[in-house]
Amino acid sequence: MALRPSNPVSPEELQAKRQAAQQDVFLREVDDALRQDEMLGAFKTYGRRIGAAVALGLLIFAGVLWWNHYQTSQAGERGEQLTLALDNVDQGKLDPADKQLLGLSQGSAEGPKAAAQLLRAGIALQQGKRADAIKLYAAVSADTSAPQPFRDLAAIREVAANFDAMPPQQVIDRLKPLAVPGNPWFGSAGELVGMAYLKQNNPALAGPLFAAIARDKDAPQTLRNRVRQLAGLLGVDAIDDTAKAAGVAQR
Repeated sequence: MALRPSNPVSPEELQAKRQAAQQDVFLREVDDALRQDEMLGAFKTYGRRIGAAVALGLLIFAGVLWWNHYQTSQAGERGEQLTLALDNVDQGKLDPADKQLLGLSQGSAEGPKAAAQLLRAGIALQQGKRADAIKLYAAVSADTSAPQPFRDLAAIREVAANFDAMPPQQVIDRLKPLAVPGNPWFGSAGELVGMAYLKQNNPALAGPLFAAIARDKDAPQTLRNRVRQLAGLLGVDAIDDTAKAAGVAQR
């Protein structure tokens, strides 16, 4: 003979448990939906900022790269022309700067030629000539005679300028070799690769990549702050143990 339970559950209690379970499922679905909306909102907000940051932040850096390379070889008229062109860029005199760089970009010396093309592409972007800029970046990236740092920089700039029009997988294929810890371009290339993962609706790959960039001490602080927020929205903790300890100590 079966024994009745000592504490039978009333129909009201059963109904309350069902409602609680249904509410829990509903809240989880809402939480997932909100997380997805936050991801999409972050992508729309930060995607434009990323393009602008890469386009503007690396413009002068191309000249610095060339200058360091050129100082190890020789100084001369081409160095003076580049210096004058950079001064004009700083002063917002883009047309005179572009004319000065045109001669350098048509020269035979690989370093000055590549640097001039990169700077001309940056000027074209500031002037709203995106197609011209992309063409110049692509030329440097494909030039096997150009120094490798310039080719890598050109590839990143080309992808950043054309990010919205490129299929996500194409972005990943172009920049994934650069988006690895230890590579000088890890931060810039990795950010674009991570955004491409988001366009593919693949946060499982984007989140850890953003977190790795946020922990990279060699990456610019503004970039680290930006990707740390994105990693957080994707549910990945991008704060290292040292930063956690410091935060706890300050409480």
